This record gives sequence, structure tokens and C-alpha cells, in this order.
Amino acid sequence: MPIDIFGFTIGKKQPVEAKNSKKQESFVVPDNYDGTYTLETGGVFGTLIDFTGAAKNENQLIYQFRNAAMYPEVDQAIEDIVNESIIMDADRKPIKLDLAKVEVSPVIKNKIYKEYDGILRLLDFHNKGYDIFRRWYIDSKVYYHIIVDTDRPEKGIRELRAIDPTKIKKIKKVNKEQRRVGNNTVPFVKSIEEFYVYVNTDKNASVPTPTQGIKIAKDSICYIHSGIVDSRANRVVGYIQKAIRPLNMLRQIEDAVVIYRISRAPERRIFYVDVGNLPKNKAEQYLRDIMNRYRNKLTYDSATGEVKDDRNHLHMLEDFWMPRREGGRGTEVTTLDGGQNLGEMEDVNYLLKKLYRSLNVPVSRMEPETGFNMGRSAEITRDEVKFFKFIEKIRMRFCEMFLQLLKVQLILKGVMSENDWELISSAIRFKFNHDSYYTELKETEIIKERLDILTQMDEYVGKYYSTEWIRKNILRQSEEDINIMDAQIKKEMATSEETAEEEEGDLE
Repeated sequence: MPIDIFGFTIGKKQPVEAKNSKKQESFVVPDNYDGTYTLETGGVFGTLIDFTGAAKNENQLIYQFRNAAMYPEVDQAIEDIVNESIIMDADRKPIKLDLAKVEVSPVIKNKIYKEYDGILRLLDFHNKGYDIFRRWYIDSKVYYHIIVDTDRPEKGIRELRAIDPTKIKKIKKVNKEQRRVGNNTVPFVKSIEEFYVYVNTDKNASVPTPTQGIKIAKDSICYIHSGIVDSRANRVVGYIQKAIRPLNMLRQIEDAVVIYRISRAPERRIFYVDVGNLPKNKAEQYLRDIMNRYRNKLTYDSATGEVKDDRNHLHMLEDFWMPRREGGRGTEVTTLDGGQNLGEMEDVNYLLKKLYRSLNVPVSRMEPETGFNMGRSAEITRDEVKFFKFIEKIRMRFCEMFLQLLKVQLILKGVMSENDWELISSAIRFKFNHDSYYTELKETEIIKERLDILTQMDEYVGKYYSTEWIRKNILRQSEEDINIMDAQIKKEMATSEETAEEEEGDLE
């Protein structure tokens, strides 16, 4: 199906039969689970969602994510996640395109590789890949404006400009009409229009910016999100969402610990002053006189020659003065002990570990007393395995951005039509760089373990186990791997036989 960008159509022209063919109708609005705001119009059931209020809530959520990312422990966890996801190698290309499973001609493959490299240059991914991935992870979404020369669209994408997620929202406008189904009236979906609304609002600007939105075509924006959608509010939430609550609790307990230490750390004196049988007013006056007598301090300033009265005002961290009536033990000075459990941090450590778990980062990575293990890969903990799977999941989600941009670029330049793209898009793969040391270590140990099992089972091959079963279940070779290996073995055997015959001929 052709796409419309900036008023012109790109793609194959549809035949008349396809244009006139009637689509399957339904009364249910399709949901893409991408946080789109749905506006339903038409009929007595037509409703309108308050865009301003909904956008405000979502923007506040993004601001919460950004504020949380400034917390040291959260920032450290995000650094670990981004560092594991984006790994630069010698050619500074952390994500490589893999078209091994794509069934197209080599010429088309070379063009796809070329256009993919062009997209990386437009994004400046060689230098900004780390920042782009971090921004997407924190904000839970990323928007890019696809800028095309409308006079010469065959030139492809000219520029990719990042858009602040707080200023743009995706809208789905649904038109419904009432139809009679039996004795009931049912609203059927007549048409669906998807577009984006951009509102350039800046609260900190000296001159207020207009709040009127700009309607932007769907194909002019590249939009990817975290894939986590709150079904109750139809709002995209980020990977930091579940860390907000433990982070707030950690902040509160840390503030409470600091306040307690400041207020309970010093040892203060308690003065019990004997006031005899003086009336209440005179007793209080006598107590104040005693306080001022011992608390006022006369100092001599040698620079000016003045005598100054440094009056120390009483506050909660200083001494206490208590009147004592006649019959007591007279004037007495005692000490109020300071806090005895100032070194207890169990509550803080508990919430800190809970925060790490909510960020999907192994706690052992964050604890400074835990050393770095360079041993066997079999010693990797279960948390590290779960962390690796989490990294793989967010990597796959992030690659949606390259698929969208590559689709637009290939269609604009006429490399293929949209129908052709739909046929090959599911076979396109992206390869991320991995830590070479651990990858090689893991592969080496896997091969070693398989060969050890193969050695132990060698005497049973042909008696209890077949060679094909051994290759599929022990060596884990697929049908394709078996065919490739057999062909290579046959080729090597033929080469060795030719070499042997040549050596015999030379000897003769």
C-alpha cells in the first residue's frame, strides 16, 4: 500500500479493484498499545478526550523519570544498562545489519546495507549512539522528525531531527457511524486517521509560547517507545516506572537518618536551677537571668578596640534550663546522652537493594565490596543471566527505530515498494556488539563441554545412539549446519586426496 508524505504518494499505484474493494468493518477500534490518544467522533456516542490534561499527566511522568535518573544510584544503574547495550568496536558501529535470512538479490542487499549506513550517519550514531539509547531508556520514548525534500523525494531522508517527547503526542481519530443490526443500533468504525500533534510550549521562556498544536502526518515522524503500556490509563511507561516508589522511600529514609543524626548526635547539658519559693513569674525571670549570665559572652575586638556582646541564642541542639522548686536537690547539672544507634543503616540498605532490583540490575554490580570476577562463565550468577536477557529484550525494542527509518528510506529512493518491504521486514536482524572476552569464554566452554560428552558417548555411537541423533542433540547442529558441515568435509576430503595424489606423482 503506498504511503503519503507531505502531500505526495510514494509506492506502487493501486489497481482499481483494490481501491473499490470494501474493507472488513468492525465496531472495535484497533489498539496498537503504543499510548496513542484516541478521539472518537460521529454519532450520538461521539466523545472527545481532553488532550491537555492527558498530556500534562504524561509529561509529569517523563519529568519524574528524568529527575530519578539524576539520583546517583539510579544513574549508576542506567550507566550499566547502557554500557551493556551499546558497545563500540573498532569501526564504531555498535549495531550491524544482518540480511542473511532476507531472500532478495545481492544487488538489493547491497543497496539496503548502503541505506542503513546512511541512516546511521544521519543519526550520527557512531558518536551519539550512547546518548540516543540513554535518552530513549529514560524518557521511555523517542521521536524523530523525518525531513524530506518535497521537490525531490527520491533523494530520500535529508535530516533526522530529535523532538522532545513532552511536546508531541500521537493521536488516533476514529470516525463512527450508527447502523441498524437487527433491533439494535451499533456504532461501526467508518474511518481511522492517525497523526501527531506538536505543541511547542516552554514554561521558562520569557515570552509565552503559543499553545496551539501543529498537526503532523504519521509518516513524517519516527516514534518508538519502551513497549510497556499502562492499560488503565493507556499511557506508555518506562523501565524506571517501577523504581519511582522505592526511590522516594529511599530518599525519605535517608533524610530521616540525617535529621536524626543531627538532632541526636551532640550530648547536651540539663541545668536544674533551684528557684526556692519564688512565684512563677519571678522564678522564670530568675531562670532567664541565670541563663543570660552564663550565656552572654563579652569579647574584645583588637582591631576596633570595641567590647562586643556575643549573645548565643538557645535552640534545640543546645542546653536545657529547668526550674526546680524548694525541697528538691538544689541546683544540678546533668548530661543528656546522644543517639546510641547512629551507625545502624539496615533500613537504608534494604531500600537500596530494592531499588537495584527494580532497575533489573544485579545487586552485586552495585556493591563496592563485591570484587570483579574474571573466572569461568559457569560462575555467573542467576541475576547476571536475567540481566543479560533483559538487555537483549530492550535491544530488540530499540531496533524498531532503525526498521522504521530504513522502510521510509528504501521506499523514498525506490529500492522497493511497501509490499516488498512487508515481505522481508520480518527477516531483517540486527547484531549488537558483545563483550568479546565473555562471549569467547562462553562459546569455548560450551564447545568443550559438548566434546567431553561426545568423547564419553563415542563407544555407544552405532549401538545405542545414531550419528544423526548425536549431531542434533549433543552438538546442537541444525539441518542447515549439518548440510554445511557435510559439504565442507566432502570438499576438504577431496582436496586432501588431490594433494596426496600430487605428492605421490612427485615421488615417482
